[in-house]
Amino acid sequence: MALPDVSARPRPAREWLGWWVVSTVWWTLDGFTDVTNYRVIMPGDDQGMGRIWRAYMGSAWLWIPFTVFALWLTDRFPLGADRWRRNLFVLIGGAAAVCVARALAVMLLNPWGGWYANMPGLGELLITSLANNFFPYWMLVGVGHAVVYARRVRERDEQLARAELHALKLQLQPHFLFNTLNTINTYVRAEPNVAQRMIARLSDLLRRVLESEGVQEVTLQEELELVRAYLDIEQVRFDDRLYVQWTIDPETVRAIVPHLMLQPIVENAIRHGIGPRSRGGTVEIAARRRDSSLELMVRDDGAGVVDSPQAGGRGLTNTRNRLRQLYGERHSVRITTPSNGGFVVELTIPFRAASNA
Repeated sequence: MALPDVSARPRPAREWLGWWVVSTVWWTLDGFTDVTNYRVIMPGDDQGMGRIWRAYMGSAWLWIPFTVFALWLTDRFPLGADRWRRNLFVLIGGAAAVCVARALAVMLLNPWGGWYANMPGLGELLITSLANNFFPYWMLVGVGHAVVYARRVRERDEQLARAELHALKLQLQPHFLFNTLNTINTYVRAEPNVAQRMIARLSDLLRRVLESEGVQEVTLQEELELVRAYLDIEQVRFDDRLYVQWTIDPETVRAIVPHLMLQPIVENAIRHGIGPRSRGGTVEIAARRRDSSLELMVRDDGAGVVDSPQAGGRGLTNTRNRLRQLYGERHSVRITTPSNGGFVVELTIPFRAASNA
């Protein structure tokens, strides 16, 4: 799946308003710092403090629009593998524009700011502006690149997580539909009531999957309802060979979890743990909160053989990748096989409660 260059996307107006606020606060503090340093160096010069305040604060505030301009220019024309020569020329042009604009601003605002007792010529002002503003501009360009690349990593991780979710949905539908339709075909004449119930639960399951198109996270309650719909169908298929045990802490149902996180793990437990056994078995699904973490567990009492650290099949591998992309180091996936048999998958993610729960 090809991922677009997210750094080239226009930023929302609210984000740029935030940069205006940050720039204003930063340069105001910088001006205060310069004035404070001057008072420490020249403690007796109180008569000229009004002029000193105007000079230092005016010089600092002049940087506010140029800071946002440098960040905007970097966001639109970052230095990367694509068109870096063109973008470099644009950024150099931006440096020249900032130096010229600062010189003109000083010339126009000098009667208020009092930077020069005798205003020099424009050529001298341009040279002074180049000396004073060229390197600060490139420092801002560096900050802008840090923001651009941090955003690029975050947004591409989000796109990868959405791609993994899409892959899970594609994986769920074909083989699951095939098995379910075969079972419905078996019951449609012999036990039509059972077939109707399976059709209703299949419709409910597919509706939940389709309605959540593009949704990355849901509440645990919604995720458990989807798993219940899936298990209702599987219990018809397995008859009395499948027993499901729920151990859900009521506090956890309002937690935010990745969509389709539990279903592939439960599916693995049934397909590889319960399915091969003639006498069937039990699948336990548990959830509890521990401090700032949500702990989820899926356990079966089947064969429980772990061949590698990536055990659990494609579904669990996709789940690992999604959790890593969504939570980084703030998650854990633990797979164990108890001595009495079975297969246990334990997930830990940050606990976040839904605001509308």
